[in-house]
Amino acid sequence: MSELKQPEIVFEHDDFERVSFDDELRLDECCRELLKRFYLNLVKNGMTQQQASEMAFSADLYLRDFLVDFARRNVVRPQPGIVRRFAATWFITHTLDPEMRILERHLDGIRELYRFLHGQHLISREELDFLEDEAAQTDYYRRRIESFLAIVGDGYFAWEAECPLRD
Repeated sequence: MSELKQPEIVFEHDDFERVSFDDELRLDECCRELLKRFYLNLVKNGMTQQQASEMAFSADLYLRDFLVDFARRNVVRPQPGIVRRFAATWFITHTLDPEMRILERHLDGIRELYRFLHGQHLISREELDFLEDEAAQTDYYRRRIESFLAIVGDGYFAWEAECPLRD
């Protein structure tokens, strides 16, 4: 098998900004390229192709479905609370049967993605620290899943207010 070679990353922070419809298409292509490089980096650093694929899948769900499409955020300009909103509310409400073991897999992929971005000097150590801290709050996310599954009547609004999807 030939060795997977990782091309040098040449992204700029503004590559992940959107203003117009044309930016939407360019941004999607940047995200695809970023995920490809992320995958190659994981394999280069010792993960099997299957493990790297699973990590990249989780990072893709977070990156393109939540961060870019839903939250409309720049991946390389993270704000405190963004991983928490994904894990504590968005994932739970956008999954048919939210399970903690699946969420934990996604959080592992998110953590690895942000470590990769830090290694590429696209996010700071301070940003990585708060993102990893949010990804590690698994007891809180477990309670959120349990309380979501126990909602009755109009209890959703109080549940969502604890960790609103929108800031």
